[in-house]
Amino acid sequence: MTTAPLEYTVRAARTSDVRGILELLDPWVQRRILLGKELVTLYESVQEFVVAEYDGVLIGCGALHVMWEDLGEIRTLIVDEGWLHRGVGGAIVAQLEQHARELGLQRLFCLTFEVEFFSRRGFVAIGEQIVDADVYSQLLRSPDEGVAEFLDLAHVKPNTLGNTRMLKTL
Repeated sequence: MTTAPLEYTVRAARTSDVRGILELLDPWVQRRILLGKELVTLYESVQEFVVAEYDGVLIGCGALHVMWEDLGEIRTLIVDEGWLHRGVGGAIVAQLEQHARELGLQRLFCLTFEVEFFSRRGFVAIGEQIVDADVYSQLLRSPDEGVAEFLDLAHVKPNTLGNTRMLKTL
């Protein structure tokens, strides 16, 4: 007996997906792998997200956050544990990369424990400084904690311990 592969779709997130995104996020927050996000923050950034869906249920998500003219970050990449190793994460990243190209971004950053996953997709580990001093000074003005993590600021270091900073040129 053969079983057909389970087909899922990856699409832009809608406001009706926000509570499902929060449900996907919560187990990873509880394990201190990902930072928690307030519900209002998820609503404010829903346009950055894509979701993977199977039979009406969210099985994964990820977001593309524009940081600068040529630089974006892949963040909040989550795949339900029952769907790991089925290509869902790769499909989400591919969709986010396509959107980054459409926006004119040339580089994508991520802060991750999943080094092998991102390496297979062309990301490479990087040092601390990947933007020039003028851009750095502008990014310092951002209230976004993800930007603070990107800049490796002291107040977010407890959140980033063990993570690897990675970059991909599109």
